[in-house]
Amino acid sequence: MAPIGIDDLLERERAHLDRLTAAQAAEAAADGGAVLVDIRYAALRDRDGIVPGALVVERNELEWRLDPLGDYRLPEATGHDLRVIVLCNEGYASSLAARSLQALGLHRATDLIGGFQAWAEAGLPVQRPEGWTAPAAD
Repeated sequence: MAPIGIDDLLERERAHLDRLTAAQAAEAAADGGAVLVDIRYAALRDRDGIVPGALVVERNELEWRLDPLGDYRLPEATGHDLRVIVLCNEGYASSLAARSLQALGLHRATDLIGGFQAWAEAGLPVQRPEGWTAPAAD
């Protein structure tokens, strides 16, 4: 297989995902049909806040925590039919993470277009850190 750049890899992997908008992800999580999984690292969560109800699983632990067959799985990792919606900061790393979950057999795994930033910009619930102030406009 010939080497490819990250942009081509991302495009190729996204072709296998049914990516969701923030509104679609919120609806799927609200009706209990999906689990939102926030893979952002702690500094971003501390800076911007969290999505209430989302599981926080940093990227380097994701496969171990969501593998329904694994010894280190979370209680939410109930089976391979689980609908997982991965969110990162802006919707790039989450695409690759969702594909990795699909490789484990979580065939309904996908990600959130635009990540946490799109969620917040859509006005969906965000639990902000104490003392948070909105970034200055450019």
